[in-house]
Amino acid sequence: ASPGSGAMADATMLNVVLWLPFAGMLAIAVVPAGRDGFVRGLTFWTMVVQFFLAAMLYARFDPAAAGLQAATNVPWIADWGVSYAVGLDGYNILLVLLTAFLGPLVTAGAFSAITKQVKLFYAMVFLIQFAMLGTFLAQDLFLFYLFWEAMLIPMFLMIGIWGGERRIYATLKFFLYTAFGSILMLAAIIWLVWWQWKGTGALSFAFADLLKANVPVGAQFWLLGAFGISFAIKVPMVPLHTWLPDAHVEAPTAGSVILAGVLLKMGTYGFMKLGLPLFPDATRAAVPLLAALGTLSIVYGACLALVQTDIKKIIAYSSISHLGYVVLGLASLDLLGIQGAMMQMVSHGLVAAGLFLMVGMIYERCHTRELAAYGGLARVVPVYSVFFVILTLASVGLPTTSGFTGEFLVLIGAFAAGWRELQAGGSAFFLAMAILAATGVVLGALYMLWFAQRFLFGAEKVPHGPITDLGGREKAILITLVASIFWLGLFPEGALRKSEPAARDYQQLIAGKAAAKAPAKGVAR
Repeated sequence: ASPGSGAMADATMLNVVLWLPFAGMLAIAVVPAGRDGFVRGLTFWTMVVQFFLAAMLYARFDPAAAGLQAATNVPWIADWGVSYAVGLDGYNILLVLLTAFLGPLVTAGAFSAITKQVKLFYAMVFLIQFAMLGTFLAQDLFLFYLFWEAMLIPMFLMIGIWGGERRIYATLKFFLYTAFGSILMLAAIIWLVWWQWKGTGALSFAFADLLKANVPVGAQFWLLGAFGISFAIKVPMVPLHTWLPDAHVEAPTAGSVILAGVLLKMGTYGFMKLGLPLFPDATRAAVPLLAALGTLSIVYGACLALVQTDIKKIIAYSSISHLGYVVLGLASLDLLGIQGAMMQMVSHGLVAAGLFLMVGMIYERCHTRELAAYGGLARVVPVYSVFFVILTLASVGLPTTSGFTGEFLVLIGAFAAGWRELQAGGSAFFLAMAILAATGVVLGALYMLWFAQRFLFGAEKVPHGPITDLGGREKAILITLVASIFWLGLFPEGALRKSEPAARDYQQLIAGKAAAKAPAKGVAR
């Protein structure tokens, strides 16, 4: 086959990966009522097929090739300069694989937990999978915004219909926060496209065109603020984080896994792909603020996790802390820090998904999330406890796990950025942020090990009598997750090679020629 036919085949495969969940949702709609088992099986195997196709694209992705790969660009609303433009690059390749990987696990994890309106639930799982993948793959800002907003509908329904007692409150809070950020981003998009059209005479929403827009420095600050607030809400960064614990606590297990595993990464991806590169002058000036907010999220999230009594809230606040490292890595403008941020996004998706799945498994048995109600589970459910300890250590950042790789690279990058700042005669601000962020590792070990000690050991307390250990389906889900966590921790080079050109591109877009002269070298070398 010619190179052109190979690229066409990859583009077709990528469109199948994107649209397969949408087709699955339509297929579920025509399934007769009462066939819940068939719906579960159809959803699971559709997600499995999607993952294998995404894995094939990941294997075929060439980091040395310039530009987008497996790309499709078809005019859609020509008068507005809108195209159906999707493709793979170093920014999204790991997140697309992560999203496809978690799809079958989320589906299988909900088999026994969701017993009402099963058709509608799995239709919403398909829809949110479609929206999240579309957000990562879109290369047109109009298309990106449509997918970004489409995600809100299924998550709103998942929490509102299958959530806990305070689900309406949590749903409305989630909706209001997200809608506020989306309105700001929409206003910024309209202004940015108008400015590009005013300067060039060509109306276009394409990322590649908008990155070339010569936006005045004064306007960059306003636009960065609008995009930044929208993305910061999704991450979420302190002080825009308060919707997350409520959403996690009230969401069904599958909703929590999707939230922590993928949806929060839409915020950090938005910063990396769009929010910061579009406005380089404003970003360079805002780097200290971003670093400070990232560090504040690390420490504040860890401190809040330390005092929680609801086991879901512990993991929810730990997510705020872990994603603070991603923001710090992106703010460092250091190659190691940027690559560490990319790795941390994937690692957190795997580890947090595993922890929320395990919380759901124990909740199905004991029907309580209060930490004080548990104790001595290691003697009652030993297999469950082994998996829980492994995921706890991965969350802490134990070497050989994926958690170590991401956090270590972010801290190295942050320290390198601070040291360069000192050598250039600047302040010690960034170095101070790096030191404070390092304390987050200690705090993370403190709250997670304290959690595990009270949960698994001590006096035996099992709510509602004897419980059974993990079944075959649950073991298969956790074995798959644990294997991926160790694989990424022991052999990170492949993922780092895939993402390194994008990390360099991000660094170059923001820091300009100065970045090209920076002494840092890629880990993947």
